[in-house]
Amino acid sequence: MPRKPRFYLPGIPVHLVQRGHSREPVFFEAEDYATYAHWLKESSKKYDVAIHAFVLMTNHIHILATAEVSESISQFMQLIGKHYVPYLNQKYGRSGSAWEGRYKASLVQEEGYFLKVMRYIELNPVRANMVELPGHYRWSSFCHNIGDREISFIKPHFIYEALGANKQERSLAYQQLFTSLLDGEDMKRIRECWKTGTPLGNDKFREKVEQRLQCKVGTTKRGRPRREVI
Repeated sequence: MPRKPRFYLPGIPVHLVQRGHSREPVFFEAEDYATYAHWLKESSKKYDVAIHAFVLMTNHIHILATAEVSESISQFMQLIGKHYVPYLNQKYGRSGSAWEGRYKASLVQEEGYFLKVMRYIELNPVRANMVELPGHYRWSSFCHNIGDREISFIKPHFIYEALGANKQERSLAYQQLFTSLLDGEDMKRIRECWKTGTPLGNDKFREKVEQRLQCKVGTTKRGRPRREVI
């Protein structure tokens, strides 16, 4: 069976997800998270990929990013894997790929959906009952986006910048978005889209994507979804 294609468009944000093989851990201690974060930074610089949000969980990762060249996203992810997997294997005496198949990718409509995906990503540790508040988790972009800790490779998207007239206003407005959890239907839709490669947005956005790509893109799953925290 041929591989299902992933789709990218210049300037359109994409939600990237990659899980450990058989959902096994890919991070074991602080040095592992820091090493992956280092290659996030280096790869984003090399391929001019703007990272807006991320979280490194024990056995999977989420990234929200934008590239001005479609091929850059694949090159960006490949470079990270090229360095992180050998590091992991050598350190822990493993072999083979650390990841469960290929990473997932879903294009994200900016208006109405971009901030929801940021929240979805940064609330992962809370949903997994690892921390009570997103700011208590070290390995995510949340502290940067609320202005508590600078992460050099995080680049603000214009949707985030529209939250306020200056950095302080934006940080406070963004933090206010986390006074409540995401709506269940929003979470379900985001999850279904990254799993199937379907663009996350309204019908007009999906039609625009398919018109630019000249093909049908993804298909959301139907039926009752399996309960999952990711």
